[in-house]
Amino acid sequence: MQTLNDLSRAPVALEPASTLIAVIEMSLSSWLVAGVVPGIGRQPLKKLAVDEGALLRLLHRWREEAEKAGCRIERIVVAFEAGRDGFWLARWLKARGIEAHVIHAASVAVSREHRRAKTDRLDTELLKRAFLGWLRGERDHCKVVAIPSLKEEDAKRPNRERESLVCEQSRIVNRMKAALIRLGIRGFNPKLKRAAGRLDSLRTPDGEPIPPNTLAELRRDMERRRFVSNQIRQIEDARLERLEQAPDDEPHAMVRLLARVIGVGIETADMLVHEVLSRNMRDRRAIARYAGLTGSPDESGRKRREKGLARSGNARVRRGMIQLAWRFLTYQKESALAQWYRARTQNANSARKPMIVALARKLLIALWRFVRQGVVPDGVVLRPAQ
Repeated sequence: MQTLNDLSRAPVALEPASTLIAVIEMSLSSWLVAGVVPGIGRQPLKKLAVDEGALLRLLHRWREEAEKAGCRIERIVVAFEAGRDGFWLARWLKARGIEAHVIHAASVAVSREHRRAKTDRLDTELLKRAFLGWLRGERDHCKVVAIPSLKEEDAKRPNRERESLVCEQSRIVNRMKAALIRLGIRGFNPKLKRAAGRLDSLRTPDGEPIPPNTLAELRRDMERRRFVSNQIRQIEDARLERLEQAPDDEPHAMVRLLARVIGVGIETADMLVHEVLSRNMRDRRAIARYAGLTGSPDESGRKRREKGLARSGNARVRRGMIQLAWRFLTYQKESALAQWYRARTQNANSARKPMIVALARKLLIALWRFVRQGVVPDGVVLRPAQ
């Protein structure tokens, strides 16, 4: 049975006399490592080049210093903030018997002074204090994120690459349309197959052809758009091939099951499964928080106001679920969730947008229960199983 991603506190009780703790402030060119070494009064601080081997040697040297001081080290714990380097270092350390954790960067409290000092040394002190509180089991010192395997990280790449390519395709099309509108040419669709052949026949309102430099630019943009479109098609075909080759693989089975819900396409199903539904979340509240579909109240004394979505979760899941919630109202009109939404917005049109977020949150939790426990949401119509 898989363990849940309950990272609100340390899984093992902290024994300060036998635990070596290190935090790393990572940058592109160097690492600053700060340690808490039992038996040594000083707080060691060492700047290293970006070299995992040097980091391992430093940790072993600190362990030897602690043992010379009479402290037997049974546990080495390393932490660093999530950033550009991702999770490769945490996986590398775990493979060598060192406990590694990745801290959510925005969860570390900093001074609210307008002109506060900020250096790598001070950042390591903040990380050290926050991580020590987490290791002691105290709440709200920092948030530690789950470390995915290399396979889990790689499974997210096709959907994210496709999202990036779709945005790139839209930028190219918008750039071509803007170039034509500057010449007074409207109503031309550059996405059609025969669009490139029609460029020579286009005329400005003055009856002039498209200037040569602009024409060359448009042809290059059309070639670029065609290339991007082919790449999107390759990603989609490869995904369908993977689903057919290994239909019983757990993530693939979830995608196929989720795609049976009318209104949920294969793209949305693939994104939801690999971004959130395949993760072993603790409960429905953890699902909503991870998706960024919870509120951010601002209450102090008599002041009571809502600042909108917390926006601290997965932005892809949040955008996808809000879009899916609008589609859900069209394709699943008789479902209990759609009726719940209509009952609360029937006489209050201004509440439609805030309530769509609540619907997206309820829908995500319902889909999570559907793929995890097989509980079909009330009134939801499914496609026949294939």
